[in-house]
Amino acid sequence: MSPPLASRGPLHGVKVIEFAGLAPGPFAGLILADFGATVIRIDRHSLVAPNPFAVATISRDILCRSKRSIALDIKSAEGLELARRLIRDADVLIDPFRPGVLERAGLGPETWLGGADGRGGENPKLVYARIAGPAQGYGRHVMSVKKYYLFDLPNCFMIGHDINYLSLSGILSLLPGTAEKPVFPLNLLADFAGGGLTCALGVLLALFERAQSGHGQVVDTDMVSGTRYVSTFPLLHAALRTNFVYTCADGKFMAVGCLEPQFFRVFLQAFLKNVPRKWLDKEKWLPDAEVQGRREEWAAFRSFLERGFQQKGRDEWAAVFDGIDACATPVLSPEEAAVLASKAPASPPSRPFLIPSPAPHLSRTPAPSSFAPVELLQPGQHTKEILLEAGLSMATITRLAREGVIGVGDGLDRAKL
Repeated sequence: MSPPLASRGPLHGVKVIEFAGLAPGPFAGLILADFGATVIRIDRHSLVAPNPFAVATISRDILCRSKRSIALDIKSAEGLELARRLIRDADVLIDPFRPGVLERAGLGPETWLGGADGRGGENPKLVYARIAGPAQGYGRHVMSVKKYYLFDLPNCFMIGHDINYLSLSGILSLLPGTAEKPVFPLNLLADFAGGGLTCALGVLLALFERAQSGHGQVVDTDMVSGTRYVSTFPLLHAALRTNFVYTCADGKFMAVGCLEPQFFRVFLQAFLKNVPRKWLDKEKWLPDAEVQGRREEWAAFRSFLERGFQQKGRDEWAAVFDGIDACATPVLSPEEAAVLASKAPASPPSRPFLIPSPAPHLSRTPAPSSFAPVELLQPGQHTKEILLEAGLSMATITRLAREGVIGVGDGLDRAKL
């Protein structure tokens, strides 16, 4: 059964073509799909079963929610023309490839947007969004890939992943870790915040501007610049070294972030009141509320907290700080966080589900919640459906499948091909 199509959300009627990729590109497409856009993902035809070398790893993630898939061989003339046919009718194109890949295929910005005056393009209203690792240099697109991508940063064509872009952004060096080195915080900052989320924001801005000008434009997102932008406010851990995660008696954790003096006082008062008296009496040094301003005592204070938190279990400490302005909270597992989310007013009464619902919540045109299993999107699952909508006949679709131009994973009887 096909995944549910986009509901009448705020982006209803927006048509998106997303070339299959990993992490940031699919996440940008997911945001658009969650809020009502119709998203078609173009997969490689070689990923469609029964090809014994098919690798479906691109589709086996939750970032395919509410999307449809068409599998094309864009290296063939007919496959390339089918891609062009879909893009001509689209509002948004998401390009997740390394710089120059789609340009060399004849699918770059100049094909769709034309010249500087917006003339000569096949789809001058297209919002052409692409995501890269390091910065490429920005400017009006021109015919030459070499001219369009500036080479002032030598890394712009290098392959990499979140940790590489995070390191180039300067942010990794500021993140907490051990005394010897910072710690990589999963692939959240560069891939998803600086990459996918920033790209989706750029698409929305370009669509908003298009409503006034009538013209599309290129949205260039690079994960290095995006990571720097979302990290504009200095990381708070550098302000006071007591903002850390502390281990409790049961091996679970509490997070403390009471930066402001008024919250710090509430935290310290509750902490001192609830550690065992026998343990407290044995401590040679006790902090007061003014320790915040005495940098030379920060190490001793952190050590004091580390020992103190080990006197109770995490849930006991969570109960101590519940309902007071202490900025101290339990570190929840994904399963526990899902339980908490399922109790939110906007969530349906059901068993907790690990996949987060779309955010933010819109009062009048909200995105549907994700408290239901996600059906994996198989490459080519909707090829036939999409091509029929595009006006191709069943005879033509059958011929294209037989010749390997398209991959059909949506029930077309191959025995008859």
